[in-house]
Amino acid sequence: MTPSPSLHLQRRAAGFTLIEALITIAIISILATVAVPSYRDYLVRGKIPEATSPLSTKQVQMEQFFQDNRTYVGSTVCAATDSTSSKYFDFSCSGVSATAFTLTATGKSSMAGFSYTVNQSGTKSSTVSGFSGWSGSSSCWVTKKGGTC
Repeated sequence: MTPSPSLHLQRRAAGFTLIEALITIAIISILATVAVPSYRDYLVRGKIPEATSPLSTKQVQMEQFFQDNRTYVGSTVCAATDSTSSKYFDFSCSGVSATAFTLTATGKSSMAGFSYTVNQSGTKSSTVSGFSGWSGSSSCWVTKKGGTC
C-alpha cells in the first residue's frame, strides 16, 4: 500500500524558519548593544585602583618620611618617576618642599586621559578626558562614570 499524497504533504521539515533566525539575531544584537558599553565601563573601573591604591601608599610613605625628618625633601618616594609598577599609570612627584608635595598618577595605554593627584594635606583630585560619560574634573578621585567618587 502506498501512502496517500495528503499524508506526505502534512510532514513538516525539521529546522528553523528564516523569520525565527532573524528574530534570534535581532534579540542578540539588542543585548550586545547594552552589554558591550557596560563591559567597557567595567574594565575602566577595574583599572582605576591601579592609580588610587599606589597613590595612597605613596602618600603614607611621604608622611612617614616627614615624621622622621621634618621635611619631604629627600624622600625616596619622589626620587624618580615610576613608570614600571603599573601597566596603566605612571607616578610622579611635583612641588616637593619641606612642607609640601603633590603625587600624580597619569594614565597610559587604555587609561590615557585619566589623572589622579593627592597632596600633603590629603586633598584628592581627578581629571578625565576622552572617555564618554566620565566627569571632566573633580575634587575627589572619580571611580565611576558620571563623576562619582
